[in-house]
Amino acid sequence: MCTYCGCESIAVIGRFMAEHTEIVNAAGRLRRAVEGGDPAGVERACDEVAALLSPHTQAEEVGLFSVMRRQEEFTEHIDSLCAEHTTLDEQLAAVRAGDHDRFEEFWHDLRHHIDREDNGLFPASAIALDGPDWDEVDGATPDP
Repeated sequence: MCTYCGCESIAVIGRFMAEHTEIVNAAGRLRRAVEGGDPAGVERACDEVAALLSPHTQAEEVGLFSVMRRQEEFTEHIDSLCAEHTTLDEQLAAVRAGDHDRFEEFWHDLRHHIDREDNGLFPASAIALDGPDWDEVDGATPDP
């Protein structure tokens, strides 16, 4: 999590960062279920991760990402983050379906993705967006 620029004091960014922590914690429980060789536990843990991840990524995409995408310098970066959301969903579904070997790939990609947001996009948004932009982000972002 970014702690150097203060972007977490922006309500929606602070929310997204807190949700990242919850998602990582749930993925840790998934790791333990995979390592324990408990297929039913893996399914439950995957469901828990998905229940956190899906609404989170949707909120990012319809709120912050849609507003930032309008600035040309962020379009490619936003598109790559959205593609990563899709990849993470696919990887998690594969783990839930029994391909437990895909967990490490999911874990690595999840941590890398969160780092790109927490230490890249979120601090950049604090600089690039102004009051009306944040009002739009807040209005478009679904409640948790």
